[in-house]
Amino acid sequence: MLTACGGGSDTPPSAGDNTAGGDDAAPVTLKVWESLQGPDEFIKQAGEAFTKEHPNVTVEFVNVEVGDAAGQIALDGPAGTGPDVFVAPHDKIGELVSGGHILPVANPDAVKANVLPAAATGATYDGTLYGYPVAMETYALYYNKDLIPEAPTTWDEVASFAETFNAANPGKYGFVMDVGNGYYTILFTTSGDNRLFGPDGDDTANTNINSAASAEGMAQFAALRPALNVAAADLDTATVDALFAAGNAAMHVSGPWNVSAFTDAGINFGVAPLPSLTAGGDPAASFAGVRTAFVSAYTEHEEEAAAFAEFLTTPEMQQLRADITGALASSSSDITYKNDLVNGFADQMKFAFPMPSIPQMSKFWDAMNAASANIWNGADIQTELDAANAAMLAQ
Repeated sequence: MLTACGGGSDTPPSAGDNTAGGDDAAPVTLKVWESLQGPDEFIKQAGEAFTKEHPNVTVEFVNVEVGDAAGQIALDGPAGTGPDVFVAPHDKIGELVSGGHILPVANPDAVKANVLPAAATGATYDGTLYGYPVAMETYALYYNKDLIPEAPTTWDEVASFAETFNAANPGKYGFVMDVGNGYYTILFTTSGDNRLFGPDGDDTANTNINSAASAEGMAQFAALRPALNVAAADLDTATVDALFAAGNAAMHVSGPWNVSAFTDAGINFGVAPLPSLTAGGDPAASFAGVRTAFVSAYTEHEEEAAAFAEFLTTPEMQQLRADITGALASSSSDITYKNDLVNGFADQMKFAFPMPSIPQMSKFWDAMNAASANIWNGADIQTELDAANAAMLAQ
């Protein structure tokens, strides 16, 4: 079984410190878990760059998708078949720490200097930085410029446009979204700075999901049903993505991962911040996800793993990742994006907040997904939100 003991130094080196591997150092192979379709190529190229600085270290990419890594490390880590570094969503930090699967960041001051404050906040649990932010993401409003020249600024405008558009364009929709997915529907609960698990996302006694502000916002969500009169089960992510890609939807709520797909589909589209919940207000707040690299607690190469994870947060590697994946960087440095459409998500990021990373967050998804779908299908709003609250707080 692999152990968490490292290579003999209490303080792992920073990304630019060659003590991670000089010409005479013993050969080390770091196994890194990441996803396909872009992140894999980034890890490979970043690994080659890291090896140039640390000749004894070889980086091996292994495909474990970002959504599967947190569950897989609990099995493969103790078995001795896990990675040295793996990438997972930041909201998994609480359960990863509780399970003893990850190590704190070795050089937190350097990492915090490399990344945006929101990224560092998302990668922090119980006051300790555990993750190395490698990218950020949120969602915004896609709009088909051939069907709607300018994006609406309020959800009331979305509903009004969609009802008129639907009547004039049978078989098409003015607006679509995955209405049974709490990742998106949480936006309707955020008026008046109402935030899931409190302003810092760490209030384990109060979810705020069944607050008056949440109920009011979800009533606005339910009021969109006439503009999209389809059952929640028939509005899953794949379906609504396909509708927009086919030119059969004027607006769609989604993230930067769809920019390439919609571009390849030939859609003439723009990306704008989310509509406001109130006239004249700021865009609705969205979840911000921090794609985060973690050093496994089971690694035999703690120093080298920490140095490589930190290396991924440097400005040069952040620019490389943006070039390869097109995703939003976590970097505090200026990053240039090849596709101007990514700037629409950058604008929305100003109104985004990190998903909470406390262990209770693991219960959010099933609870909020169910509440959202049921509310969309006509269930009582407060009853559904109370049930979601109870599920999230259950021991």
